[in-house]
Amino acid sequence: MPPLPTEATVRFRAARDFLQAHALDYDAARDGFAWPELDEWNWALNWFDVQAEGNDDPALWIVEENDGGGAPTEAKYSFDEMRVRSDRTANWLRERGVEPGDRILLMLANQVELWDVMLAVIKLGAVVIPATTLLAEGDLRDRIARGGIKHVIARAELAERFADISGDYQRISVGGDERGGAPAGWTDLAGAMDASPDFEPTHTTHADDTLLLYFTSGT
Repeated sequence: MPPLPTEATVRFRAARDFLQAHALDYDAARDGFAWPELDEWNWALNWFDVQAEGNDDPALWIVEENDGGGAPTEAKYSFDEMRVRSDRTANWLRERGVEPGDRILLMLANQVELWDVMLAVIKLGAVVIPATTLLAEGDLRDRIARGGIKHVIARAELAERFADISGDYQRISVGGDERGGAPAGWTDLAGAMDASPDFEPTHTTHADDTLLLYFTSGT
């Protein structure tokens, strides 16, 4: 079923359109803008999916240097592709026990799975804790303990950093390790692309629900 605009979607769009219309008139934008009053609101469902349905314009375009020389490699995904990919990912994560309010440590590079998971987690009403791939074991141990982490989603080659970090958290990997598969004790996120492309929310997200938790290094 295609996503339908809600009253909150209309209010959000009106606020966005007002700022765009006054992009070159700061005084008018400042004096006339009012934050939309939102109660039930899920940005991925009420805004992204509504804009993305049937939209073949590029939403994500990743360009990377070729380590062996030659032309850079590129990957391009449309808005509608990202909508479907994130629906599949949301269904797959829910099947594996991710619930609204769960805190998820996300440790990925600039790759499509980063955005698949971000959108999916928003749709589920869970909480994302973004983490740089440079974090060492001590930093991860602190985040898992103080963040109340229930799920870790990380690149497969980073799995060894979690080997000695105890805790009752699910481990999901992206990409293969040196053997080409998920590390022992981890589940490969690649299976998400086999999940249903039809996501039906079972949780009402409110505008004041927590979405992101950041641990900063001061940089």
